[in-house]
Amino acid sequence: MSKPVALITGASRGLGAELAQILSSTHHIVAVSRTVGALEALDDHIQKCGGSSTLAPIDLTDENAAAQLCRSIFERWGKVRLWAHTAIHAAPLGPVITIDSKDWEESIKNNVTALAKLIPMVSPLLAEDSKAVFFEDTTIIKKFSSIYGATKAAQIHIVKTWKDECKSIGPQIYILRPNPMPTAVRARFYPGESRKKLRSVKIEAKRLVSMLEL
Repeated sequence: MSKPVALITGASRGLGAELAQILSSTHHIVAVSRTVGALEALDDHIQKCGGSSTLAPIDLTDENAAAQLCRSIFERWGKVRLWAHTAIHAAPLGPVITIDSKDWEESIKNNVTALAKLIPMVSPLLAEDSKAVFFEDTTIIKKFSSIYGATKAAQIHIVKTWKDECKSIGPQIYILRPNPMPTAVRARFYPGESRKKLRSVKIEAKRLVSMLEL
């Protein structure tokens, strides 16, 4: 295969799906998500546009499944040129005094623990000039988002630490800041918001890809 590999974790919808579609013109896409139907729809779109993809319908919180995915990528392609991580779990909004232990544990598992385990698995697949891309959420509302805000902040702190550790040895770590987009997560946080005022996911994904200087 002549195209480099782009691993997109959280590729079934929103920003992840748009990134996969855009990058498929220059990369072979390994699309990861729990939602099989959405991955198949993504694959159909990529093929219609002349690209190619490999679908990995796994749960990233399943450490064995994530490890098997990375082994398979190594055995088939050896390296990953680009890794974009968009997978996120958004817990229901609510006051701090009503924090539900199940929502808290699910958010920790998806947003923090999964990434902390995934980075050591993916990093051997990344060359010195490979790029790993993560996305900071600067639009988190101050009220009622304690679980999402805390776990997203923990996720980004892990990435910032890894970025500092990789400055002289690679890979190149990016932490990008998307503008507000009409995604499903944002709709849950701002149910009465006019979506017409938001930047389309496609336009925003193109802007973010342009920042990577591929």
